[in-house]
Amino acid sequence: MSETGVRMVRWVRRGVRSVLAELAAIGLAFTNIPLFAASVVALALAPVPFLGLALTPWTMTLVRMRADLERRRASRTGVLVTGPYHPPPERAVAGGWQRFRWIVTDPATWRDLAWLMPGAIVGFALGLVAVLVPLYGLAGLTLTPLWIWLDAGWYGYGVIWSIDTFSEGLLCLPQGVLILAAGLWVAPWLRRVDALFARLLLAPTTAAELRLRVTQLTLTRADTVDAQAAELRRIERDLHDGVQARLVSLRMVIGLADTLIDRNPAQAHKLLAEARESSGAALVELRHLVRGIHPPVLAERGLGGAVHALALSMPVPITIDIDLPGRPGTPVESAAYFAVAEALTNMVRHSQAHTGSVSVRYAHGALTMTVTDDGAGGADPAAGTGLHGIERRLAAFDGTMALSSPPGGPTVITMELPCALSSPRTTPSSATD
Repeated sequence: MSETGVRMVRWVRRGVRSVLAELAAIGLAFTNIPLFAASVVALALAPVPFLGLALTPWTMTLVRMRADLERRRASRTGVLVTGPYHPPPERAVAGGWQRFRWIVTDPATWRDLAWLMPGAIVGFALGLVAVLVPLYGLAGLTLTPLWIWLDAGWYGYGVIWSIDTFSEGLLCLPQGVLILAAGLWVAPWLRRVDALFARLLLAPTTAAELRLRVTQLTLTRADTVDAQAAELRRIERDLHDGVQARLVSLRMVIGLADTLIDRNPAQAHKLLAEARESSGAALVELRHLVRGIHPPVLAERGLGGAVHALALSMPVPITIDIDLPGRPGTPVESAAYFAVAEALTNMVRHSQAHTGSVSVRYAHGALTMTVTDDGAGGADPAAGTGLHGIERRLAAFDGTMALSSPPGGPTVITMELPCALSSPRTTPSSATD
């Protein structure tokens, strides 16, 4: 198919998806009415003991679910609408005062209520236009053969030109094509207008964004402190159980060789040879420990070279595609490297993959790393497979992780770190290992 044909197919698909989305908007608009009525009743009964404490949070939770659904629908059009709600209190229980107070005192609750009826009206009106125009175009495409078959005598159709006779009825086809094309073209724009209207009331205010940002930074700081403490404990354990034990043994062997050097030189030489091997093993352990803290190849060759070296150490073939016009800061570079390393380790341990790939690119002020494998899929961050650790590591730098892992695969992990690049790259841009 030619490039023009491919574009045409994509354009039609986009229009059809938008029409179906606006058809769903018509149905969802009707759910706003009973939700609004239930909310009014719940707020009116709020002063009633016990009943108000239970009914109001339950109703507002349904309203929030509807508002969150609208936020997700808006985000699919490219209009990002994040959740503006206060985090719930730690000991809030259903029917309790803390939960009631958390719901009622959150300004986002009242903005959701203020959106319900206007959102229903706007969604219904825009959806009706987005659906009826293409349907009227389809009617024009089917009327001519239908009239010929029925031998009808009335041909009341037409927006661009009127059709009242059989000879004019033949013009239904081109007119229907034009109306259908116009409907498919305008449907995505109507869908976006619907999303923009939703953002007016459902998006967080400046104060809410600041509050959410402070909360996120507080949680991130706590996660970072916990991660650093865990890393220090790991290093201490590795030093105590590994290198320190070898050095103590090495000292004892050297001391014993010193006492035997005059009486039994042959045995002393054996002990010194054993000490030499033990020192070599201790040196290897120290090198592994240093690589776990900050790999030398990362400092010498940058993120691209370190990822290449990491891929070579994997037991399955890994395709590497790196496009970095410079180097990020050392902390960000280290976080990116260990995130990719953890993702590849998970792939080897859990996915049963035969091949994998790593893509590292920089665009629009963010470093994007994508790790893909052809394994069994079904990865879950809550299953303790190290993915939650990746999220925590990235969150320390305002980074994010997105996971797509349907049963049967493939698994795609997309990690993004906002950063700035400095020095020009010195490593190759792409290779296959």
